[in-house]
Amino acid sequence: MSKWKRKTLAGPLGRPQNDIRQLSRLLFISLLLAAFTLAVYWPVLGHDFVYYDDPLYFSGNPRVLAGLTWNGLGWAFRAWHLGNWHPLIWLSFMLDVNLFGTGAAGPHFTNLLLHAVNAVLLFLLLKRLTGAHWRSALVAALFALHPLHVESVAWVTERKDVLSTSFGFLSLLFYVRYAQARVGNKEQGARSKNHNILFSFLLSPYSLSLIFFALGLMSKPMLVTLPFVMLLLDYWPLKRIADFGLRISDWRLSGLKRFQLSTFSFQLFLEKLPFFALSAIFSVITFLAQKSVTAVAPLADLSLTARIQNTCVSYARYLGKTVWPFGLANPYPFPAHWPAPDIFLGVVLVIGLSVAAVRLARFRPWCFVGWFWFFGMLLPVSGLVQTGFQSMADRYTYLPLVGLFIIFAWGAAELAARRLFLKRTVVMAILCLLAAGAVRTRDQVRYWQDTETLFGRALAMTTDNDIAWFNLGCYQSAQGRVEEAMADYRRAIQCNPKNVEAWNNLGGELAILGRTDEAAGCFTHALQINPNHFKALNNFGQVCQQKGRLAEAIDYYRRALRIQPDSADALVNLGLALDARQEPAAAMADYEAALRADPDHAQAHNELGLDLANAGRWEEAIRHYAAAVRLKPGYVEAHANLGDALARLGRRVEAIAQLQEALRLKPDYDDAKQKLRELGVSVSE
Repeated sequence: MSKWKRKTLAGPLGRPQNDIRQLSRLLFISLLLAAFTLAVYWPVLGHDFVYYDDPLYFSGNPRVLAGLTWNGLGWAFRAWHLGNWHPLIWLSFMLDVNLFGTGAAGPHFTNLLLHAVNAVLLFLLLKRLTGAHWRSALVAALFALHPLHVESVAWVTERKDVLSTSFGFLSLLFYVRYAQARVGNKEQGARSKNHNILFSFLLSPYSLSLIFFALGLMSKPMLVTLPFVMLLLDYWPLKRIADFGLRISDWRLSGLKRFQLSTFSFQLFLEKLPFFALSAIFSVITFLAQKSVTAVAPLADLSLTARIQNTCVSYARYLGKTVWPFGLANPYPFPAHWPAPDIFLGVVLVIGLSVAAVRLARFRPWCFVGWFWFFGMLLPVSGLVQTGFQSMADRYTYLPLVGLFIIFAWGAAELAARRLFLKRTVVMAILCLLAAGAVRTRDQVRYWQDTETLFGRALAMTTDNDIAWFNLGCYQSAQGRVEEAMADYRRAIQCNPKNVEAWNNLGGELAILGRTDEAAGCFTHALQINPNHFKALNNFGQVCQQKGRLAEAIDYYRRALRIQPDSADALVNLGLALDARQEPAAAMADYEAALRADPDHAQAHNELGLDLANAGRWEEAIRHYAAAVRLKPGYVEAHANLGDALARLGRRVEAIAQLQEALRLKPDYDDAKQKLRELGVSVSE
């Protein structure tokens, strides 16, 4: 007797209703995640730039403020600016300028949008990996709303975090698609033929995963550990390692913590060789780029022992701030030394949790994967290779915390599955936790509204924070409050006498005030700390030039240029010193080199124009003067020089217009008045 088969009810476009229900749920959760993320972070759109790298990356960077141009595109891929090679960050900032202008709201909105997208991508990734809707949503919600992530979203400069994470999650999504296809049909011979083999390969999930990984590394090299995350996912939840005959549960703990460690399948490792190769290449590029601007602290400044101690303590502090996200600050200064109990606790915690994760791998594999996701992704920024002098940073947790959130979500689900009353309790506790996280995150966002609020908070939460004092000084200087700036630099030096940047900036302020002897003393201190400090060498050269010691000035400029050969400012300063020593041919060569390094350097155009005019090459001089006033409309001297050159060639009307513009910008400019009188124009005294 035949049996009736129930037909699958079809929805719109012939899709089965189950599929439509699944898609509807995915869409609903994704929109909910994005909406809550945008709502919690929305005040950030009213925030200003902060004087902590934002001027270097955006608000004071002429390359970025010019928008997306062909010249900017080439510069983005050539520049090792600020000790990093991350061209996609520069391009994204340039695109912000094209779309939103040069204000702070545009880049803040992009950061926020990318963070919301990352939360949705994380949800979709975990859903694809595990099939679990609400556990995946919980991980994504914790990621979206945890206060430790405020720094990565509210700080314009940290576009690096949110953009690289977007590419990282996309890379993992395509890797999972590739891996699941390999498990589902290991070697199905019947594959559709594609005449364009190269095109087919480039659009394959494996190739797209590799491409997005490369794009992520071009945004921030912290993604170098992503291939190890792929290996973790091979164990759980993909279970590919078991398919190849290897189980982490085969690890045995015996005696005095001795492990018998199985070897990963050679095939699994082999398929990731291109990913590991990219990681190695970008690791070398990053090290060389940061070393080129002395961003990597040498062992003489920070011993290996101190770095290891800080790494152990930092892991413990990150765990503590994950559970209790209060007292957050930017930056956290590196202490003179860590107390022995803190070091001991950090070591015990890291080793103990690692051992526990391995022991739980067989029955709770999400513990193993989650812990080593956190531990491994944090390792490149743990301080073993120290860049800068912060002991830790909230932004470093942006991707690593996903591992801890996985442990929490799957652990909570296991607990809730035991008893009905526990399920209700766990659900209520999670809802309260998410609400508390949203409130705490909203509160943390307000500390990023401007420079004074940010560093005022840092000084309240930390002690001897020389970095905060230094950046407050930079902000005061930009506002024209010179005395306040110098006071802040002195406080930074008091907290850390080896703060070379504070010594240099204090010297710069003193030089502006004409206190050249005191300024020279500050630059001497800076160069004693770091003999290859580019800014101090360049500034010391200017002080020597002001005092008429041209030979010393030229020596300092040349030393600076050995460190940064393409510095247009140093090249112009060297040219000025050579001009003062009556060596115009050599000076012109330096001005031309400056323009090759930076074609938009207005002073280089003006100074080169002067030398060309002195050589009687008036047409060439006019071209450079015109470029100077075009690039810098308020450049008084360039307007006057252009007017003089035009007058020499008989272009009287144009000359008068330029000289009058110079006089409008500077009403007491006697040279412009005299030249106008020579052209028969009456000028009021």
